[in-house]
Amino acid sequence: MRFDLVIRNGTVVDGTGAPRFGADVAIRDGRIAAIGTIEGEAARTIEATGMIVAPGFVDPHTHYDAQMCWDPLLTPSSWHGVTTVVLGNCGVGVAPCRPEDREKATWDLVNLEAIPYETLKQGLSWDWVSFPEYMAAAERRGCGLNLAFLAPLAPLRRYVLGDAAMERPATPEEVARIRALLREAMDHGAVGFSSTQAPSHIGYQGKPLASVPASADELVAYAQELGDIGRGSIEMAIGSVAPWMKPADFELLDRMLEASRAPLTFLALMKFLDKPEEHFRAMEQVAPLVARGARPQMHSTNLVSDLNLRDPFMLSPFESLRGVFNQPRAVQEAIYRDPAFRQAFRDEIAERASAFHGDWSMVWVIATGRADLEPLIGQNLVEIGKARGQDPIDAFFDLALEDDLATEFTAVRFGVPEEFLGDPRTLIGLSDGGAHVGILCNAGYTTEMLGDLVRQRGLLSLETAIMRLTSDPADFFGLSDRGRLQAGLAADIVIFDPETIGSDSARPVPLNDLPGGGRRLVVRAEGVRHVIVNGESLFEDGRHSGAYPGQVLRPGRVVA
Repeated sequence: MRFDLVIRNGTVVDGTGAPRFGADVAIRDGRIAAIGTIEGEAARTIEATGMIVAPGFVDPHTHYDAQMCWDPLLTPSSWHGVTTVVLGNCGVGVAPCRPEDREKATWDLVNLEAIPYETLKQGLSWDWVSFPEYMAAAERRGCGLNLAFLAPLAPLRRYVLGDAAMERPATPEEVARIRALLREAMDHGAVGFSSTQAPSHIGYQGKPLASVPASADELVAYAQELGDIGRGSIEMAIGSVAPWMKPADFELLDRMLEASRAPLTFLALMKFLDKPEEHFRAMEQVAPLVARGARPQMHSTNLVSDLNLRDPFMLSPFESLRGVFNQPRAVQEAIYRDPAFRQAFRDEIAERASAFHGDWSMVWVIATGRADLEPLIGQNLVEIGKARGQDPIDAFFDLALEDDLATEFTAVRFGVPEEFLGDPRTLIGLSDGGAHVGILCNAGYTTEMLGDLVRQRGLLSLETAIMRLTSDPADFFGLSDRGRLQAGLAADIVIFDPETIGSDSARPVPLNDLPGGGRRLVVRAEGVRHVIVNGESLFEDGRHSGAYPGQVLRPGRVVA
C-alpha cells in the first residue's frame, strides 16, 4: 500500500488522554490512514525518533476575523502547532456588514480588539456582505489553518437595527429577523454564535458594542434558535466577572442553557493577583451552570498587557476613560489633566478590582519618546511616584503627558488558576489571537503550556495537556474529525521535541509587518519541528512550505 506521508518512529500522544505509545502514522488523501507499524511505501517520510507526534492544537478563542484577509498563515498561532482556530468570539466581527457600515465595524475592532485603524483600513478586503459570503470569501482566499466560524451577534444586530443596535434591545420583529440571519449562518456551517454583555466592550465612537444592549429575552431567543436547529455552541462574555457574577448574569446563562441544550462557554475564570483564592469561590458559584453544560474559559499563561494613554485599550472597562477613545491627542491630554477625571478614575480603581487590580508595582515603563525619560525604563510606577513625590496614579498620567502620550507601560493583569488547568469543567483558551496585537501576545499559549507547565513545573502530564489543547476544544465546538490521532480522522498533526518545546508570552517580540506598517507583538515558538494540516506540510522547523492546506470547517452544514 502506498501513502502520501508516513511519520516513523515517533511517540504518539493521541489527544484522548491515553498513555503515549511508540508508533508510525500513515497519511493518505488528507486523513490518517493507519497508526502502528506501517508497511508500505510513502511519497514522503518524516523521521520522528525522540519526537512527540500529537494532534494539531485547536484554539477555541481567537479574533483572526480581519487578519485572515492579509495573513493566511494566521501568525503567530500557526508557529505554535495550532492547526484549527475558532473565530468570531465575544460578539464582535465583520459580517454581515453593508458597505455603509464598514467604517463602524472597523472601529469596533479598533476599540474592542485593539487592532490599528490604518491596518484594518488597508487590510480588510470587504469582499462580502452576508455571513455566508464572508465564509465563502475565506474559502476562496485560502488559509494555512482550518477555520471554524462563530456568528458574532454585534454585526447581526447592526445589520437589522442599524445604529439603534448600540442603544436598545431588539423588538420581537427584529429578533425574528436576527434569528433568521443566525439560522442562515448555521445552515452554511457556522459552529454557533457569540455575544457579550460586558459594559467594558465598547465599539464605534466609544459606544457599547452592538451586542451589549441585547436583552436577556433576546439572547434566550437566539439560544432557542440553536435548540431548534439541534446543534451549535455558544460563547459569552458576561457582564460581571466571577466570583462576583451578578444574579442576572447567572439567570441569563441558566436560561440560555435551557433554551439551547448546547455547550456554552463564558468568560472567564482568572486568578486575581490581589485575591489569590477567589477563583475557588468562583468555581463554587458557577457549579450549577457547569453541571448543565457551561464551562468557564481560562488562561494557561499569565495575562500581561502593554499600555499607552494614546490608545488605552487595557483600561476600557473604566467608564471614566470612555471619553478619550478615538479622540485627538489634545482632547485626551485635557481629560488626563482634569482633577475630576483623575478622582473618578481613582474611585473606579477602588471599586472594580476585577477590571484591574490596582497594584501599581506591577506596572512598569518599557519605552518612552524622550531621551531624558529613558532612565525610567524598567521602573514601576510605585518607584517612580516615590521619586517624584507623587502617588502612582498621578505619576502614571503626568509621566505620559510629559512624553506627549508616547510612554509605553506593561502590566501583569491576571494570573493562572493553576489548580484548574486539568479540570474538565474548564476550557483552556483565551489566546485572543489576532487581537490586542500591539499590547500583548498570548497566541503561544500552546507551546508555553507544554514547556512551562508540563516539562518545567510538572503541573500537568503531557497526555492531559495535549488533550486539553486538542480533543477537548474540538469536541466542545462539534469538530468531530479534529483533535485526535485516529484512523479516518483529518490529518492535522504537530511534531515537537519534548525537551525544547516552549515559548514565553512575557517576552514578546515587536514586528512592524501589519498593513500600513503597523506594529504588533509576537511570540516565537521553540521545539516545533513539523506542523501538518489536512495531510500537507505547513511548517518544517519554522519554515513555511508554501502550501495553504487549511479548510473552512462546516460541521452540520445544511445549505450547499
